[in-house]
Amino acid sequence: MQDNPLVTIICLSYNHEKFVEETLNSVVNQNYSPFELIIVDDCSSDRTKSIIEDWLLSHSNVHFIANEFNLGNTKSFNNALKIAKGDYIIDLAADDLLVLNGIQMQVNTFQKSTFKKLGVVYGNAEIINENGNFKSFYFPVDGNGNVIEKRKTGDIYESVLSTGDSICSVSTLIKKSVLDFLGGYDEMLGYEDLDSWIRASRVYEFDFIDAVLIKKRIVSNSLGTHFFKKNNKINISTYKILRKALKLNRSKVEDLALQKRVHYEIIHSFKNRSFNLLIKNIGLRIEISLRKNFKKY
Repeated sequence: MQDNPLVTIICLSYNHEKFVEETLNSVVNQNYSPFELIIVDDCSSDRTKSIIEDWLLSHSNVHFIANEFNLGNTKSFNNALKIAKGDYIIDLAADDLLVLNGIQMQVNTFQKSTFKKLGVVYGNAEIINENGNFKSFYFPVDGNGNVIEKRKTGDIYESVLSTGDSICSVSTLIKKSVLDFLGGYDEMLGYEDLDSWIRASRVYEFDFIDAVLIKKRIVSNSLGTHFFKKNNKINISTYKILRKALKLNRSKVEDLALQKRVHYEIIHSFKNRSFNLLIKNIGLRIEISLRKNFKKY
């Protein structure tokens, strides 16, 4: 029987005093072993750090990094990644909850997969509110709990380029070798997932488990709630990510997929009256058009 590989869970916390203990318990209560837990508190201004320290009194084999200054998610994750020993990595927010058998299902999928370059396995997520009550599913499901729209697997590069929503980031198990290949998260960006999935899917294959692997909590100060505000770092980062993606494209079909996403960003910038960003996106759209017409792929 094949031995289970070591899985590292990197749990990032910032002002999560209401949720962090429940999140950490969802890790240690997993039915999978062996795993390594690395907790990073990003200089919380509430009681998060002290709650973690109290919890650690009963869990001495856990790594804890307490940032002296607020570094943000990307830098905090990369610092933890440097000491991670696992063959696989989970990026866990300190307000989300792993389901009991989620890691085991993901590892089984890796071990049984016929994909030759499988790098990421992901699944569905339950969306819960601050009180832990169910709100919806990340991917809508039918009466049997199966996703209504079949997820693309294997080479998903074009899908990620065109839609940006091809995977549920919070439910991913990633080979550490993939993150090492990427050099971790791009610390110059305001968020990490779209850039990571574009760059990873250029080289590696993705697979999907039609099951809930995590409960994702939506709170008022979460990153996602700021995605559509005018001229913020998130939207500017999306422009930078799409410009980076253009350099990775190898075909006209891929340029067309990227053009579709840029077209969406143009409309989004216009609606938000983010005119500087609108001009940048229009410029990128023109660049893609010229490239499609004149480049020899």
